[in-house]
Amino acid sequence: MHQDQPYRPDDHPAYGNQAYVPPHIPGPPAGPSPDGPPRRSRRARSGRPRSRRVLWTSAALAFVLLLGGGGFAAWKLEWFSGNGSSVSFGRPSPPAGAGTAQGNPGQTPASPPAPTGDPDVRQATGPVSAFKQTAKLDDGTIIAKTRLKGAKSGFEGDVWVWTPKEYGDPKYAKSGFPVLIALPGGNGYPDNYWADRSLGLQKAIAEGVKAGTSLPFIVIMPVLNPDAKHYYDGSDIPGRAKMGTWIAEDVPDFTRANFRTYKSRDGWAFMGSSSGAFVGMKQVLQHPDRFKAVIASGGEIRPDSPLWKGHQAEMDANDPEKLAQKLIDTGGPEVYINFQVGTRETGKESMAQFKQKYGKGPVKVTIRDIQNGEHNGWHYVRGMKEGSLEWVSKVLKGPKAETG
Repeated sequence: MHQDQPYRPDDHPAYGNQAYVPPHIPGPPAGPSPDGPPRRSRRARSGRPRSRRVLWTSAALAFVLLLGGGGFAAWKLEWFSGNGSSVSFGRPSPPAGAGTAQGNPGQTPASPPAPTGDPDVRQATGPVSAFKQTAKLDDGTIIAKTRLKGAKSGFEGDVWVWTPKEYGDPKYAKSGFPVLIALPGGNGYPDNYWADRSLGLQKAIAEGVKAGTSLPFIVIMPVLNPDAKHYYDGSDIPGRAKMGTWIAEDVPDFTRANFRTYKSRDGWAFMGSSSGAFVGMKQVLQHPDRFKAVIASGGEIRPDSPLWKGHQAEMDANDPEKLAQKLIDTGGPEVYINFQVGTRETGKESMAQFKQKYGKGPVKVTIRDIQNGEHNGWHYVRGMKEGSLEWVSKVLKGPKAETG
């Protein structure tokens, strides 16, 4: 990219240059669908506004449906869905007025860890964060948001969370769960588009669990950048917000505080699209002792933020190619990179070159083609359903139900 651009030209997965729709809005986004441009409204097609009588009739009909046999319609409306209500994810909720960021005073301390037969299981350590529902899936599971002040980075931003149905099942009460940190492309601020239920990420995991092709991941969706002006390469660029520390340390610490996870890297992976794919891959190569795998969809290979100017050594320390070579030279530990790329987008050549040069020794690289896939989140989720979820599920460890 040209260095005079404020951030990478990787737009929202489907919106292009249109305004981004916040992820708390349920249903299809306002941008173009992955199958083509949005349909015009009836008013736009006819060129005539509807009469006041028609509008009042429509409103009355909708009200009758809600009061009559329209329970299903009411359930589908956002104001009946519980959005904005507190979510505990099975943990004691913080007291009213308590801080929402990890480490804030007044948060509820964690209960003593329950005994478990797997020494790798880490029970939630606390303090408990305050979550508010932003979306509800058809299976009753919840996407919720909290505000996190990173104790190590000093950066404060929003984080969205989804847990699978299995997480609340008493059979798994003493088990850890694998974590998938999902990173967006585009601005990556102030929202994370993977928290938009219309992209189908959480549904794909739930369906994969039922089909036996996916582990029941806890999905953590933080903001990627501290503002919408620049792209930070998910790194600690000198003199800037420490977004590398935010992603690599604060977000995992927050996850361990609130959820049952694993101590080892066997329960930790990234997924991301476009610029988020770059950051996820970089984190795995940079911290192979903490993270084991990444699904990198339509992403770049090299750091290219204009904020690196004058900091070549620090930029090199965040270059996936140099990190991969270092891992090869030191002999491990093994990391797993699964590139996803649509057959109707560019970028496969750089992925293939990376695989040819660095896909050896401890660096395990695969490339998945998404037939007729474009550079958008819907197609990347399709690729995950077609095989990438099963791939990462074979690399990580899953929860164990209690027997008897």
